[in-house]
Amino acid sequence: MASKSKRRAVGSGVPRPPGAQLPRDEEEEEEEVEDEEAESDEEDDEVVDEEVNVEFEAHSISANDYDGIKKLLQQLFLKAPVNTAELTDVITQQSHIGSVIKQATVSEDSDDEVDVDEDEIFGFISLLNLTERKGTRCAEQIKELVLSCCETSAEGHVLEQLEQLLEDPTRPVGLLLSERFINVPPQIALPLHEQLRKELVEAHRTNKPCGKCHFYLLISKTFVETGKTNARDQRSNQKTEELMFANAEEEFFYEKALLKFSYSVQEESDTCLGGRWSFDDVPMKPLRTVMLIPADKMSEIMEKLKTHLSL
Repeated sequence: MASKSKRRAVGSGVPRPPGAQLPRDEEEEEEEVEDEEAESDEEDDEVVDEEVNVEFEAHSISANDYDGIKKLLQQLFLKAPVNTAELTDVITQQSHIGSVIKQATVSEDSDDEVDVDEDEIFGFISLLNLTERKGTRCAEQIKELVLSCCETSAEGHVLEQLEQLLEDPTRPVGLLLSERFINVPPQIALPLHEQLRKELVEAHRTNKPCGKCHFYLLISKTFVETGKTNARDQRSNQKTEELMFANAEEEFFYEKALLKFSYSVQEESDTCLGGRWSFDDVPMKPLRTVMLIPADKMSEIMEKLKTHLSL
């Protein structure tokens, strides 16, 4: 599995404002310094936009991936009352399900001077069967979070239906977790989802944890232009065209969702990972969009991913 990302290098120099004049004695002294260090100054003052080819690989999840997975879960849940440590434990223990994204090891013959940290995780995909894990603290906290936010952000019938489905033992619901850092392109999502589907089929065949799910619950990091939402919007489904998805491919899940609603997380984080973004100087309000997707819609979604994300 391979993909490309862009790395931006910014010089550490502090450039002088255009047209600024120096005092006479300082100007003479400056000329001497510039004669000696002209090349160095030019490099420091320059902002370089460099594209570096980075190869990514998918690996099975192991206990060594604990810290990286937990960090990615924290960017999803922010300050929500979800025990991300316990959730990470569950994910790493069920190693037959899910993958982590790591940078590929650079061969000795390669000309690319890229330091590779073999333990650094750029993203992961996994699934937590909320029905099987009933009674587990993190699973119950996630259900409580979703239902609580649904109560304040969606119509009453949506809450009633969601509550019934989450408590129905005959139709298991799996929490689909697909997290990555923002510099990892969406094309990497296709092989990850394809591999996860194969693993879920095998888990069901061999009667391992996760097994067959009738619905998939997805909590997506989304954004909307500030001022586009009002009290009425919060009680209804956000229009697809107004939402921007941090993971672009999740728009296809949104289109096939049986139930969906969004809630604000604007007060929970002040970092780019958490979601205080702006695009073209337009401030964006960070949200979390919850979707419940029927399992029989996943094939259609995968076809969409193949059409739009094939490398």
